[in-house]
Amino acid sequence: MKWKKFRIKTVTEAEDIIISTLYDIGLEGAQIEDRVPLTAAEKEQMFVDILPEGPEDDGIAYLSFFVEENEDGQLVMQDEIVEEEKILSMVKEELDQLRQFCDIGEGIVEVDETEDIDWINNWKQYFHQFYIDDLLVIPSWEEVKEEDKGKMILHIDPGTAFGTGMHETTQLCIRQLKKYVTPETELLDVGTGSGILAILSLMFGAKHAVGTDLDPCAVDAVADNMKNNGIAPEKFEMMIGNIITDKEVQDRVGYGKYDIVVANILADVLVPLTPVIVNQMKTGAVYITSGIIDDKEETVVSAVKDAGLTVLEVTYQGEWVSVTARKDF
Repeated sequence: MKWKKFRIKTVTEAEDIIISTLYDIGLEGAQIEDRVPLTAAEKEQMFVDILPEGPEDDGIAYLSFFVEENEDGQLVMQDEIVEEEKILSMVKEELDQLRQFCDIGEGIVEVDETEDIDWINNWKQYFHQFYIDDLLVIPSWEEVKEEDKGKMILHIDPGTAFGTGMHETTQLCIRQLKKYVTPETELLDVGTGSGILAILSLMFGAKHAVGTDLDPCAVDAVADNMKNNGIAPEKFEMMIGNIITDKEVQDRVGYGKYDIVVANILADVLVPLTPVIVNQMKTGAVYITSGIIDDKEETVVSAVKDAGLTVLEVTYQGEWVSVTARKDF
C-alpha cells in the first residue's frame, strides 16, 4: 500500500494547533519529529524500549500526515477521492490563517510518497544486539558472533507494539526472575506484550507460563518469539482480557496456582491489580513488579502492603523501580 506524505516544517510550540487544525479538514493523525525530551510523565505512560539519545532541542518540528493512495493512484481521504493539489492547497490555506495569530515557523510543506515498509523497518537502525548482564538479546536481522554462541541468547524482534528487553523496567524484572525461578515454577505474566519475561523464565528453567494482555496483537508477537527461541507451545499459554475487572479471565487464569507473578506495567495499573492478583498466587508465591517511575515507589509499596504481601526487595535502575513481594497467607 502506498501513501502520500504531507510533511510540514514548523516549531514545537505550534505542533498541537497545527495537528488540531488539519484534523478538521480531514488529515487525521500525525507523525511528529522533534527534539523535545520526554517528560517524566510521558516516560511513565510510554516506557518504550527503543529511545535513542538525540541532539538538544532546537525548537524545530516536522509534522507528517499520510493520505492513502488506491490502486489507481488516487488519493483517498475520509472515503472520498481527493486531488493532491487540493489537499496541498487546503493545508497551505490553513497554515496561512494560523500565521496571522501564532508563530508556526517556516510552515513549508513537502509532498512525498511512502510505503508501509518504510514505517515498519526504519526504526531497525536504532535496535542492535545488547547484553543484560550475561544474557545476549539479538534481533533476527543480526548474526550471533562466534564468541557469543555459547551464551544464553534471547532472539527477539521489537515489531511495532511491544518491548525488547532494552528498557530498564524489563531488565529489573529479568534480574528478579533469575533469582526466584525454579524448575517447579508456574509463572503468570500480566501484561505480557512480546512475552519476553515469560519466555526468559522458561529459558531459566520454569515449568510453565501463562500470559495475559489487553492487546490481541500480543498473541502473534508471543507466538513468533516462542518459535524464535525454541519454546514448545504447551509451555506458554496466552490469554487476552483484563484480569483486573473480568471475572472470566480470572477464572481461566486460575486461583492459588502460581509460584511467581510478574507484572511490568505502570504504577497506576499495579495499584488496582495487586489486591486482585493475590488470589492467583500460591502461599509463598513471589510477586515481581516494575514499570514504576521513581516518584510512584511509595504508592506501589503501599498497595502491595495493603494487599497483605510482604515486601522482599525494592531495586532500582535509572529512574525506574521494581518492587518484589511475597504472599505469606
